[in-house]
Amino acid sequence: MSGQDVAECIEAESLSEIDGLAHGFFTRRGGLSTGPFASLNCGLGSSDAPGHVRANRGRVAARLGASPHALVTARQVHSPRAITVTAPFAPGKAPEADAVVTNRPGLAVGVLTADCAPVLFADPLAGIAAAAHAGWRGALGGVLEATLAAMERLGAERTRIRAALGPCISQAHYEVSHTFRDDFLGEDRESEPFFHRPAPDARPRFD
Repeated sequence: MSGQDVAECIEAESLSEIDGLAHGFFTRRGGLSTGPFASLNCGLGSSDAPGHVRANRGRVAARLGASPHALVTARQVHSPRAITVTAPFAPGKAPEADAVVTNRPGLAVGVLTADCAPVLFADPLAGIAAAAHAGWRGALGGVLEATLAAMERLGAERTRIRAALGPCISQAHYEVSHTFRDDFLGEDRESEPFFHRPAPDARPRFD
């Protein structure tokens, strides 16, 4: 394949050190989609050309060393639900969830994000990997905790798990309401450092 045919991704140093684990935070480059979906759109639920989406997902799987049908994603709904998968879903049968966990070699688990944070997890000794979609609703609801719990049920140990946070919206560009801030602080006062107001009368910015 030429350079334009290869799905572009960013790797995390903490996960790159794990032998036998392929991972990546994929960018928009290296796919077939055009227009607003250009170019590496992998969203099965989008209105993009289905053939382009399938081809794009195949390119992502190939970059991870997996077969075209081994890339597993769920129907994301900003929930705290983490599911364990042992095989690819039948077409159109993906369940609603925002984290996908597996211990099956050759299976590639993933999430799709725009502003939200993608988080990848791995326990190298247990051979367990996971991907979580952590938007603010899911994060507040406990999707990351649910992912860790699902990994532990498969035999992972929390002290061995490595995690990497991928690209997401930055605080400078994420304006939220005062109610949003109050909800977070109501759950945990230690969330205070994640909020900033550039001026006394400005709306909070969230990291």
